[in-house]
Order: sequence, then structure tokens, then C-alpha cells
Amino acid sequence: MDHALSEFSLQPHELWMRSALDLAGQAFEESEVPVGAVIVHQDRIIGTGYNQREQLRDPTAHAEMIAITQAAEQLGSWRLTDCTLYCTLEPCPMCAGAIVQARISTVIFGTPDPKAGACQSLYQITDDPRLNHRATVLGGVLQAECRAILQDFFAQQRALGKK
Repeated sequence: MDHALSEFSLQPHELWMRSALDLAGQAFEESEVPVGAVIVHQDRIIGTGYNQREQLRDPTAHAEMIAITQAAEQLGSWRLTDCTLYCTLEPCPMCAGAIVQARISTVIFGTPDPKAGACQSLYQITDDPRLNHRATVLGGVLQAECRAILQDFFAQQRALGKK
């Protein structure tokens, strides 16, 4: 019974993560590292983003940063309390810092990032008691799919002699 309940409770997370995966696919098509993010408030997407560092020539143009900016504009406030960020890859230190600054309540990510993950893997910025805000974090939602798109992208880039 508990197993069925936990599967049921993951369904909304999987729905929103699939939206983030669609955005990651768009990044892939544009030769960007395929990471997508959506921000949900009251069962509605209010911000979306995918990596655009190459296109914008901007080191801060991560999926999460773009989604946070859109969500703040949509709500008319920099405070994104009661919002959930869904991201295909565990946020990096820059994005985790922005999550704390924006007061995002919950972070759901697909695959961990052992080299730059700042929510669970390498750092725990979103749960650091020294900071003025902490977010609830859940990793591993649609992890295999989120990991696969990244692996496919980097395999393609290596075959092309890039990255």
C-alpha cells in the first residue's frame, strides 16, 4: 500500500519534470547543454528556462536563472515563496544561491551532479542553516531520462570533437 501511495505522490512531480525535459530537449537542439527548468506556483507554470549560455554568451544563462527571472516577473515579486523549481540537473552553486535569494520553497531535480551539484551532491547550499532561507529538496525524479539526455549530448559533442 505504501509503495502505491509513494508512486501516486510522485505523479505530479513527474508531470512537471517532463515539462523541464522538453525544455532540455530544446536546448539540445540548439547545441546547448540540455538542462531545462520550470517553476510552478499554484499548479501552474510561471517560469521556464533552458541553458542558453552559448547563444547569449552569458555565463549566468542557466535554465534555473532564466526560469527564476520569468517567475519573478510573472508574480511581480522577487520573493518566490510557495513556488517549486523543477530542474533536470541538480542546480550548481550559482543557481542554488539564486534559489535561496528568491526564497523558492521546494527544489525537485532529475539527476545529481557530482561535479557541481549544490543542493545535495557536492554542497548543500539550499539547506545551509547559516543562510536566511532553506528549501526542501528532492532529487532523482525521472533520473534515468534526465541523465540520458545529458549523456547523449556529451557523446555527440565528443564525436564532433567539441566539449
